Amino acid sequence: MSVTTACVLVAASLTGYFYYRALDERIKREDVDAGLGTDRPPETGALNVLLIGSDSREGNNKRYGAKSQGLGERSDTLMMLHISPDRDKAIVISFPRDAMVSMPQCDRPGGGVIAAGLRQINSAFNDGGAACAIKTIEAVTDIHINHFVKVDFTGFKGIVDNIGGIEICLPKGVDDPKAKFVLGPGKHVVNGEQALGYVRTRYKLGDGSDLSRIQRQQVFVSKVLEKVTDGGLLTEPDKLDGFLKAATSAVTVDRGLTLSRMLDIATSVKGLTAKELKGITVPVEAYPADKNRVQFKEPEARQFFDRIRDDVEVSTTPTASASAAPKITHEQVRVQVFNGSGEGGRATQVADELTAQGFVVTHVGNVAPTEVTAIRYGKKDAEGAAYAGTVAARLSKDKRTPTAGKIRPLTLEARTPKAQAPTGPVVQLVIGTDWPGVRVASAIPDSLKGKVVDSSTNPCL
Repeated sequence: MSVTTACVLVAASLTGYFYYRALDERIKREDVDAGLGTDRPPETGALNVLLIGSDSREGNNKRYGAKSQGLGERSDTLMMLHISPDRDKAIVISFPRDAMVSMPQCDRPGGGVIAAGLRQINSAFNDGGAACAIKTIEAVTDIHINHFVKVDFTGFKGIVDNIGGIEICLPKGVDDPKAKFVLGPGKHVVNGEQALGYVRTRYKLGDGSDLSRIQRQQVFVSKVLEKVTDGGLLTEPDKLDGFLKAATSAVTVDRGLTLSRMLDIATSVKGLTAKELKGITVPVEAYPADKNRVQFKEPEARQFFDRIRDDVEVSTTPTASASAAPKITHEQVRVQVFNGSGEGGRATQVADELTAQGFVVTHVGNVAPTEVTAIRYGKKDAEGAAYAGTVAARLSKDKRTPTAGKIRPLTLEARTPKAQAPTGPVVQLVIGTDWPGVRVASAIPDSLKGKVVDSSTNPCL
């Protein structure tokens, strides 16, 4: 998250190229490409960044456990920042450190390999470094990771200090010597040291579980983004300079996250604010073999990952008449859905998906197999292009340009429309063997909506 917000600020900074170069030289980079292999999930246009919280005790982190020096680093925090292809939504997905997953074979830093097997998810980073963590997350989610960002204790503190602290709220007083966090109940503005204790404490706040701590971390991330984007930092050059220097000094990233790449990302996400950020934890359940561990809950976890992966870019090319017409809502569009894919039941499935998004599907049916998915509207329907374009915008690829022509009298099976069905032009969707899928309206399923953390979440809870 620190690199993402830093990117936004770099893009808005009043300084120039040489300042950017100076910032860039502060960033530590690690080459992970060799450890990832070539069998990876495809890119979809989304931006997925793996955020790793390192508990390294080296250097300035010695005070958090001198006895752990020389023993490497572990990850108690593992999150994936998913920014939609259209760069209009952001989700922070947290992976509980205690989750048992099937870890793929990884290269061991310094030589040798780590055998594939069932392991606790944070052991991927603990034993195999950032490359193994990326490889493991890709294996269990089938989602392509574009970049990684690692932040240690000292770096985290520096970022919080340079934005002037963050307001938190405690439902009760906390005294946790292990996390170095002692604070009374109520609202407080915490500095870097206190903030670190707040996000690290586990057994003295909440129910003592990692899941409770994760939710607290997500609230904190939302508050940091709110402070950075809405707190006036951009208009105060001295504070901005301090924050940028702290952020760039605090992180280790992959070599692909170059200066130019950061500026490209910054430009694409400059409209995002804390209000667009959602936090969600991967659905889990008790792990039968060990009460201190959890496992992904199925099918909920798989469905969640599928929706994240299907949140793909939409870049339809509207016709001139469509661009000039007023926006058409889903509820205004009557759709006939026909299956030419050769896969049984596809028309009904697609009709249900479109209905769930508000479209009025009046008929379904089957047609002879066809390779190319098509969207048709009547040549004489003056508003047809706009209505068809609304359907096209919900498909998962940008190859579907609506076509004006004669609405074919295809085999129809009537569906029960809404009580007051719209009266506008009819649109026909013919599903081919290249069917791209219906773009999900939200990457977070309805079953998980009640577990979302966002800018409206009450931190005092």
